[in-house]
Amino acid sequence: MAKRESIRVITTNGTGEIVEKKSRFIGNVFAVNSAQEAEEKIAEISKKYWDARHNCYAYVIGENSEITKCSDNGEPSGTAGKPILEVINGAGLTNVLIIVTRYFGGVLLGTGGLVRAYTQAAQAGIAASTVGELVYSQKLTLTVGYDKVNTIQYFLGQKGINISDSRYAADVQFDICVRESDLEQIKNELISKCEGQITISEGNKDYFLL
Repeated sequence: MAKRESIRVITTNGTGEIVEKKSRFIGNVFAVNSAQEAEEKIAEISKKYWDARHNCYAYVIGENSEITKCSDNGEPSGTAGKPILEVINGAGLTNVLIIVTRYFGGVLLGTGGLVRAYTQAAQAGIAASTVGELVYSQKLTLTVGYDKVNTIQYFLGQKGINISDSRYAADVQFDICVRESDLEQIKNELISKCEGQITISEGNKDYFLL
């Protein structure tokens, strides 16, 4: 399967909260990279909110959402885990876990009310988080002489390419990430700008925050 050009992920975890008919719903959002990590976080949150009535959750993991799981944790079937999962899918997110903790307020909400409350709590959690786009990119190391540093920095700035690391020794090295679709063009332009006086080494390809 071809790699997706980009995926949407959580870059900063967040917590949102709503109150519905005296019931308190706390939506915790976490970036996770595996089902094991998600399950460990669920256990941790369940322990933290041990006195809550329910800790319902959903998670989606993988470039193409290969792993999905949701749980109503004692709520009526389909009223909690599935709505949380639909919020995740609606936001186009992956590698994410949302746990909504409910403290019962003494008033029954009914199935429609529960679906609405869990949906809103999950949305509140995402709103309190930071969402970023990871782009499938090639990592490059550029090696140039000191006389080309300003040229390189200006060129990269014009292209909106961030320098992730730089090292100054006998030569200067810059680490950058370039979208796979732009790779050949950027490499050719770098060689041209530096009049061939540049070495471009390719590192790994992966999803990077550009």
